[in-house]
Amino acid sequence: MANSHLHMDRLLVQIATYNTNLQGILSLPQDLVDWLAPTLQVSRFLSTEQRAPDIVVVGFQELLPLHLGLAGKSKSVIDNRDALILSQIEEHTPSKDSYSLIAKVVNVGVALLVYGRDEGIARQTCDVETAWTGCGPAYMGNKGAVGVRFRVKDREGAAGETYTFVNCHLTPFDHKLEKRLTDYRHIVERLLFAPIPQDPKTPSTLYHTSHLFLLGDFNFRLDIPKEHPLHQKRFSDEFSQAIHTEEVREELKEFDQLTIEKRKGSVFVGLHEGEFWKFKCSYKYKIGEVDKYSTKRTPSWTDRVLYATYTDSAEQSSITNLLYTSIPSYTTSDHKPIVSLLLLPPRPAETSSAIPLIKLPSSYHPTPDPLANVKRYTGRTIDRVIGIIWWLLTLLGAGSGVVGIFNFFVGLGAWTWWAGKSNGSNSVSV
Repeated sequence: MANSHLHMDRLLVQIATYNTNLQGILSLPQDLVDWLAPTLQVSRFLSTEQRAPDIVVVGFQELLPLHLGLAGKSKSVIDNRDALILSQIEEHTPSKDSYSLIAKVVNVGVALLVYGRDEGIARQTCDVETAWTGCGPAYMGNKGAVGVRFRVKDREGAAGETYTFVNCHLTPFDHKLEKRLTDYRHIVERLLFAPIPQDPKTPSTLYHTSHLFLLGDFNFRLDIPKEHPLHQKRFSDEFSQAIHTEEVREELKEFDQLTIEKRKGSVFVGLHEGEFWKFKCSYKYKIGEVDKYSTKRTPSWTDRVLYATYTDSAEQSSITNLLYTSIPSYTTSDHKPIVSLLLLPPRPAETSSAIPLIKLPSSYHPTPDPLANVKRYTGRTIDRVIGIIWWLLTLLGAGSGVVGIFNFFVGLGAWTWWAGKSNGSNSVSV
């Protein structure tokens, strides 16, 4: 029971991420029990007593059809998700614990919801912030990130610690690796929060925090060398069968673009990750299938959860990854949801009066972009203009933008013909 008591002093964070493939509320075929099931299994990892997470984080990418997201019509969808998720958390936690929404934020189709258990974190939370940025063409929000940051007060009067959660959706396609790396740099530079006490005049980046969690569809792919025996089979059912075994997946992880670039220090600097190869690739599945990949893409671990805390070393994290897996039963998207259950380290015996921050390599100095707000709102303005025009054309085409464009030009031609005929009639009369 000593270990049980020790674990109860450590915060438990459950993180879930899902690319819903632009389905909106249609991507809710079930009541989220499968996704939230780890809350029912925590006792298996920690002690003989069941325990609910202290913080529950849910991120979505491609939350709704793109034209609706660009037009700013994502509020009703995220409100629907919020109500459903909160009800399911409270229904399925071991002791029917109650939770409160700490914050929610959405930009186009990238959304993040963070909940805290009422008997704990929710009552200690303050200084809640949200942030968003786009890194699509002209800073549009079809790709980008949203973030939530809050401070948990120390019961003994010290400053406490800050928690930062960031949900990302980066550029797709195997060959666009450099664009993904650029996307991440842009997110670091432009997803900004309030200044920290150590630098009160400058906005802070996502790294200026005590605990950092990145989740989402990062879109990094498997880049299998041509000489590998599975290279020619990567678009076949034979490849799908091969990755059923963990041994093969552990070998293939060495060709994972994220892993390779992280080792180089090109991306996700200072962050750690669990053994993602333990579960099958989360993308690209045939829609409607529990366990069948599409042959249009190489199956890859595009959906991930990474993390860091201020007591980490360069080689190892102080956070214990209790569970890291995909949920195969969701079939309305070509992605599978990912869930991670993380046990944070205990607070050090001696705590500073200042908020502790993540330690980064001396060679890495993330700095905010002084034009971040200009770029963000430029992108949002373009989002709205394109989104509203696209939305109107879709309405005109009874749900199809292509038909809407056709109808628009047919109508324009008819109106031009009618106007010309009317002018001709007037000329004859005169």
